[in-house]
Amino acid sequence: MVMNKIKPWLSAIRLRTLPLSVSGIILGSCFAFYNGKFNGLVFALALLTTIALQVLSNLANDYGDGVRGTDNDERLGPQRAIQSGVITPQQMMNAIRLNIAVVIVVTLLLLYVAFGANQFVYVLLFTALGGLSVYAALNYTMGKSPYGYRALGDVFVFIFFGLVSTIGTYFLYVQQIDHLVLLPAVALGLLSVAVLNLNNMRDLESDTNAGKITLAIKLGKKGAKRYHFALVLGAMFLMVLFSILYYVEPYNFLYLIGFIPLIKHLNNVKKAEQANDFDSQLKVVALSTFLIAVLLGVGYILY
Repeated sequence: MVMNKIKPWLSAIRLRTLPLSVSGIILGSCFAFYNGKFNGLVFALALLTTIALQVLSNLANDYGDGVRGTDNDERLGPQRAIQSGVITPQQMMNAIRLNIAVVIVVTLLLLYVAFGANQFVYVLLFTALGGLSVYAALNYTMGKSPYGYRALGDVFVFIFFGLVSTIGTYFLYVQQIDHLVLLPAVALGLLSVAVLNLNNMRDLESDTNAGKITLAIKLGKKGAKRYHFALVLGAMFLMVLFSILYYVEPYNFLYLIGFIPLIKHLNNVKKAEQANDFDSQLKVVALSTFLIAVLLGVGYILY
C-alpha cells in the first residue's frame, strides 16, 4: 500500500535525471581537491542542494506541462504524473512548495559551511544564484510566459548545468574563479544542452501541436541534428583542448573512454527519424556526460 503511494512520486522525481545534474558538482569538487581545497561537508551539501533543485525542476515541469496540456497522448517518453492522473495538480503544487523549503534550508547550510559568517558578499552572491536557480527550475514550464516555451531552455541549461554548476562549486571551496575550470564548465554545459536538444527532437510533433516553441522546432529536424552534432563535437573538442593545455600526466585523458558511447550515439542520431529513435539516446548522452565528468575529475586527482 505504501509503495503504491511512493511509486508515482518516484516517477515524478525522475531519478534518471539526477546523474547529469550532479556532474558539474563532481567535476568542480575534483578540481578543488586537485588544488588542495576539498571539504567533504561542502561536497555533501552541494550534492544535496543540486539534487533538491533538480527534483524541484522535474516536479515543476510535470506541473507546468500537465496543466497546459502539453503532456498528452502524443508525447513519448515516460508518462508524467499529472498526465496520468495519479497525482493531482494541487498535490504537485504542495510538493513543489515543500521542495522549495528544502532547497532554502540546504542552500543556507551549504553557504554557512562554505563561507562562514564573515564572507557576507559571497553569501549574498550565492543566495542570489540560489534564487535564480529556483526561478529557472520553476519557470521552464510554469508561469504566464515560461521560457521553455520560448526556445530559451538551451540558454538556461547551459548556464546552470555547465557554468554555475562547475565554476560555482569550485568557488565554494577555493573562493576565487580560476581559469582551470572554464573549458570543462563550457564543455559540460554543451553536453547538458545536447540532452535537452534530444528531448526536444523527440517531442517535435507533440510540442508543435501543443504550441510549445523550442529551439528544435525553430531549427527543424535537420537543423536540430546539425545543432546536436555541434554541441557534442564542440564539447569533445574543448575537453581535449583542456587536457592538452593543462596536461599533467596520462591519467588526464581517462575521460576519453566516455567518448566511445558518444561517437556511437552521433551515428544513431544521424540515422534517427522517429521520436522513439531520439528517446532511446537520452540515457546514452546523460550517462556519458556523467562518466566523462567523473573520469576527467578523477584523472586530475590521481597523482
